[in-house]
Amino acid sequence: MLVVEDEPRMASLLKRGLEEHGYAVDVAGSGPDAVWMASENDYRVVVLDVMLPGFGGFEVARRLRGAGRWMPIMMLTARTSVEDRVSGLDAGADDYLTKPFSLAELSARLRALARRGQPERPTVLEVGDLRLDPAARQAWRGTVELALSPKEFALLELFMEHPGMVLTRTMIIEQIWDYEYDGFSNVVDQYVGYLRRKIDRPFEAEDLCTVRGVGYRLREPGGR
Repeated sequence: MLVVEDEPRMASLLKRGLEEHGYAVDVAGSGPDAVWMASENDYRVVVLDVMLPGFGGFEVARRLRGAGRWMPIMMLTARTSVEDRVSGLDAGADDYLTKPFSLAELSARLRALARRGQPERPTVLEVGDLRLDPAARQAWRGTVELALSPKEFALLELFMEHPGMVLTRTMIIEQIWDYEYDGFSNVVDQYVGYLRRKIDRPFEAEDLCTVRGVGYRLREPGGR
């Protein structure tokens, strides 16, 4: 197991406590060290703090997934907002535990992750000439890579998982924004507009369609 924690006292407590629960533990104290160690060793699980020197835990998770490293990742953080938890999971974490936590709960969650083993690499999605790699967090139209914000990426991923299907605004809000927005919010319309300006207009395409009074759908190849 790899524990990634830059605060020496917390790192020592985690290492000692987890070793008492039967784990063999290595410790990394920065983002770059974590990426290097997890790339060179086949750890059964990574315990990853969010706030790290070099670069943070979210970036560590993204780089490991982008490099094809699929060991389970448990994210640790003092942050409690839904947005932060979503960011961690979107970056590739498998579970999320907020500080302070009990060692017993951490150990139980780690056992569950270890039993689950390494997840399979997510399938690359393709709809027409749109292609999206959920693991690498990259998307392309033809050979052109698309510069998408995290929310735009999540929205495109949702549409590409359901090509030809009409997605209502409520469905989109529940999937992308959790339950933070009420049904009268125009956040979906705004982000669909942002996405169109990146995936359709520069390519003279009209694949992201409005279904008036209902929602939106991504046109399937050959579809109307």
